[in-house]
Amino acid sequence: MSAARDIALVALTADGARLARQIQDTLPRVRVHGFAPRVEDCDVTFTDTTAHLARLFDSGHAIVGVCAAGILIRTLASRVNDKHGEPPVIAISPDGAHVVPLLGGHHGANTLAAQIADITGGAAAITTAGETFHGVALDDPPPGWALSNPQSAKPVLAALLAGDHPALVIEAGNPAWLSELPVGRDGEWMIRITDRAITPAADELLFHPPTLAVGVGCERDCDPDELIALVDETLAAAGLSPASVAVVTSIDLKMDEAAVHAVAAHLGVAVRYFDAPRLDAETPRLENPSDIVFREVGTHGVAEAAALAAAGQGGELAVAKHKSARATCAVARGTNIEPTSIGVARGTLSIIGTGPGDAAHRIPITDSAVGAATDLVGYGPYLDLLGAAAQGKQRHDFDLGAEEDRCRHALELAAAGRNVALVSSGDPGIFAMASLVFELLDRTSDPAWQRVAITVHPGVSAMQLAAARAGAPLGHDFCAISLSDLLTPWPAIETRLRAAAEADFVVALYNPASRRRRQQFETARDILLAHRPDDTPVVVARNLARPGEQVTIIPLAELSIDAIDMLTIVIVGNSQSRTIAGAASRWAYTPRGYAAKTQGKTQTKTGG
Repeated sequence: MSAARDIALVALTADGARLARQIQDTLPRVRVHGFAPRVEDCDVTFTDTTAHLARLFDSGHAIVGVCAAGILIRTLASRVNDKHGEPPVIAISPDGAHVVPLLGGHHGANTLAAQIADITGGAAAITTAGETFHGVALDDPPPGWALSNPQSAKPVLAALLAGDHPALVIEAGNPAWLSELPVGRDGEWMIRITDRAITPAADELLFHPPTLAVGVGCERDCDPDELIALVDETLAAAGLSPASVAVVTSIDLKMDEAAVHAVAAHLGVAVRYFDAPRLDAETPRLENPSDIVFREVGTHGVAEAAALAAAGQGGELAVAKHKSARATCAVARGTNIEPTSIGVARGTLSIIGTGPGDAAHRIPITDSAVGAATDLVGYGPYLDLLGAAAQGKQRHDFDLGAEEDRCRHALELAAAGRNVALVSSGDPGIFAMASLVFELLDRTSDPAWQRVAITVHPGVSAMQLAAARAGAPLGHDFCAISLSDLLTPWPAIETRLRAAAEADFVVALYNPASRRRRQQFETARDILLAHRPDDTPVVVARNLARPGEQVTIIPLAELSIDAIDMLTIVIVGNSQSRTIAGAASRWAYTPRGYAAKTQGKTQTKTGG
């Protein structure tokens, strides 16, 4: 696919879901969406097929329906209005024999259909003319290549099909992907491959190849606008097209420099880095070597050296170092520069929570972070909870209790340029890994760790799901307290319990008990019981969103250690919390005071 998209495999039957799982085992960034009345084995459920397909299409998901093509066509017909922006839509026959790209053929659907057909042993029904006759799509060049005038692709293709072969002019790059295209000298059209910034003639199709590497250097905390302006001016002065820039590159000391990343975002390309010894190896090819720069960072040049290192041995300096007040820029030209094979990327660390259990309770950003990760780090059973989302990733399993080892390993991997997901259950910021990562950064002076791009993605905590299962016990002020004294002295925990009890907080108790730690829970219960009624509702939730889930509501006076273990979360209501009887269950809730507000309004209206 020309751009990485999340893929929704939509199954309307149990047989369709089985085929979807077979496909999911091989492809990345895939989730199985199942029609709830008929499908149990899936990652996402839905009950309204039309509305669900529409949401997927509008959000840009690639849709692969294991269903009749007519269902997809009738559902999405009113939304098809942008050929260049529509996501791929594919229909698969229930036996996998026929894979039909319906929309987005030149935006990944044809490629994805061919991949799926290889998996199912079926045939991809590719109907777009370019692929059918020549194995190429002129309006969908390979990654890194840019088509300057896509409106001319259709008439060029029409000329090709009519036997009028265009001329091919190659000024830069290697268009091997066009090798099967019939070309001539006397055709009506010309296909030009160039990295110059030119306006295409009326009779030419203009492609910009990925041949340029932009090397940059800057002072610490350089204004991003200054570096962006310098790069734009450098390219414009040399008559080079920004569309041919394949990569922005610099010294690894600048991995966390906002200006460098701003330039890459401005150009829409990746950033790669080299260490000082690798850059200094380019010194013989530099036009402006500097002993001052060498004394400061260990290499005789940054911008020129980084650009040349990215362009490779066959590359050459296209633009020597240009300077602004606080930044430098140079450009080198290579042949079909592939960013992933150059230097190292800035490592990323996504600290994520899987939610309390099954995939249905993971938020979408978590799945996106897992999909983008090269490495997964965590307690083995937590990684198992990711299911198919973990396939194709390098797993780094750790035992329970090795929390600091996990975090250190995740930071080391990210510092080496990997895209790492550190996996917790629940929410990573609630009694989990996020705080430990930042604590390690705070007490460790490793500069490589400091340059890692860190993102914390929230998750659904056990406290939230337990409350939702029981009603709304967290409807007013609440706090969460862990009863584990492994890291926190028990006297400190007891002080917090007494304060919460006296302040009449609803209290969520994490890590309530283990096989050897029993007395602490009973003490906590007695502290809370001393400050609220015996019939205060208590939610006891065990194995949330996992097999054997149990959620009960009992009076505080009847709360017993016998029903508690480390797989349990306990929510103790405050003095105002209530239980009510529902149609088929009991609910617990904590009022916020709306009744008093309503009563006050009534008194005002009646003159009370």
